[in-house]
Amino acid sequence: MAQEKETRAFEAEVSQVLRLMIHAMYSNKEVFLRELVSNASDAIDKLRFEALADAALRADQGEPAITITLDKEARTLTIADNGIGMSREEVTRSIGTIASSGTREFLERLSGDQKADANLIGQFGVGFYSAFIVAERVELTTRRAGSDEAVRWESTGEGDYTLEAAEKEEVGTEIVLHLREEEDEFLEPLRVETVIRRYSDHISFPILLVEKIDEGEGEKDEEIRQLNQASALWTRPGSEISEEDYTEFYHHVARAFDEPLTRVHTTVEGRLKFTLLLFVPSARPFDLAMGGQERTGGVKLYVKRVFIMDEAEVFLPRYLRFVRGVVDSDDLPLNVSRELLQDNRVVRSMRQTAVKKVLEALEELSADAEKYATFWKAFGPILKEGVIEDADRREQVAALARFASTGTEGAEQTLSLAQYIERMRPGQDAIYYVTADSYEAALASPHLEIFKARGVEVLVLTDAVDEWLVNHLSEFEGKTLRSVDRGALDLESLGKSDEAQAGEEGDDKADATENDESSESQEAPAPWLGEVGELLGERVREVRLSKRLTDSPSCLVREEWEIGERMRRILEQAGESVPSSAPILELNEKHPLVERLVSESDDERRRQFAELLLDQARLAEGGQLEAPALFVRRINDLLLELLSEDRAEK
Repeated sequence: MAQEKETRAFEAEVSQVLRLMIHAMYSNKEVFLRELVSNASDAIDKLRFEALADAALRADQGEPAITITLDKEARTLTIADNGIGMSREEVTRSIGTIASSGTREFLERLSGDQKADANLIGQFGVGFYSAFIVAERVELTTRRAGSDEAVRWESTGEGDYTLEAAEKEEVGTEIVLHLREEEDEFLEPLRVETVIRRYSDHISFPILLVEKIDEGEGEKDEEIRQLNQASALWTRPGSEISEEDYTEFYHHVARAFDEPLTRVHTTVEGRLKFTLLLFVPSARPFDLAMGGQERTGGVKLYVKRVFIMDEAEVFLPRYLRFVRGVVDSDDLPLNVSRELLQDNRVVRSMRQTAVKKVLEALEELSADAEKYATFWKAFGPILKEGVIEDADRREQVAALARFASTGTEGAEQTLSLAQYIERMRPGQDAIYYVTADSYEAALASPHLEIFKARGVEVLVLTDAVDEWLVNHLSEFEGKTLRSVDRGALDLESLGKSDEAQAGEEGDDKADATENDESSESQEAPAPWLGEVGELLGERVREVRLSKRLTDSPSCLVREEWEIGERMRRILEQAGESVPSSAPILELNEKHPLVERLVSESDDERRRQFAELLLDQARLAEGGQLEAPALFVRRINDLLLELLSEDRAEK
């Protein structure tokens, strides 16, 4: 029984998108044709895929084609496909509501720049709404494959739409755009052909242009011609494909409109035959981190040019999930499932080649500092995961990693581990690093003081993944990676810094520090260190003199095998239970506060100084105080005492 015609209101966010399309996208009006043709192509792909598993759908498959019909008299532009089609529920879910279209996310990302905002349309799956850029009214008639029922959707884009049963002989979707008076250009065959050749020449199904010609006396004739090559772009030789063709294909397959930084296009022939056409984007896709549900891959699988599935994540590891493109195999069965892909020798071979080629492409890209900086800003933390996940390629991925350092001008300037090794001081046998929540916080760390005095560069690691990276990368090119806040430290083999050597006579402080360290290494621990340890109790494992500090009074240090404070915070924020352990407190014997601590005879006052130095060290590494109010009270008490002493002297 046919359902009656009904009128429904758009959801609020959809209405916002419609108003945007109608009023704000006039600088990129042709975007509607690109989006509707792309949707039609996807619909044909989906029918071919579903028909592989459902024999009943095969009867609905005709010769795949997308037809664009121009009728100047009726002032309509019609786009039709013989793809999967939609049911009444699917029409409501896909067009009338947000569903999974990404509409709300699309609105949140709008910038006000018309060109940039237009380019977001396809990326967020709201391309259908672009029809209202040029149309005052849109009619959509669709019949889903496997069903005899068709449905007609109609709207002027003003806040509501109608749904009713319809008659349609073939499966698929037909969209009729009733163009606005000022949009005559899209009734001209040459204009439409230009847009199709620019944006959609790579579509692997014929795109037919049908021009209705008025013969007079109510008679109309049709002139039909094909606008595109209708061959899968990846099957063509690279020498026959222009840069523009590659870019537009990337836009289509990735549903994105940035410029790809580099690509891999290769065909492997021999025991197996397959083709890879993979792109590295220049901008981070929005769905790499939306709501915590990261997309696992952006690679489409084809078998003998037949579309099989989106997001075939088995062909690339997670740390390359930013890559977009297609893989096409001649050896996989057409009915292959995700389960069968998991443990398949053909897939394993294709994956090995894909990973090898992508990493080689990134190595070539790294020769262009500007382009690689763009890549690293967008995908650096993701690529670093490869050091953790891919033991076989750990050193290769690590060579592609970039880090800020104390020797770079800001967090945006980075260097590779190989470049760091080239810049190491004579006698330096380790790659030193510091982890922190930000570049600025890292530079303020007291653990860096001796490194600054010695002129030793230190890598600055601020990505959360870095905490795991350094646990898996113990060395690089024979050089051990060492944290500046772990274990005992001895930089005597490095001698003085270049600056210190140049200005040795005027740099008494650096000389004093070096002499102090030399004497400290030969002397037995001072008795008062044990007394301070007793005052602090179980809050510290040990109190010792520092070889790290030149300006600060104290810092906390952990053993090489212990978990760091930043890692502890990250795990706790993720809900993990982390066993507690007491740190080592290092003190700078030459600092006035430590001298006051040593000379203080009153046990309670000495305890206050010791606790103050411990709390300062904990704050300096970004930790949390057990009792912030007590820390403030100690500071105030000591300040008041100093004021009293000052007044008494006066």
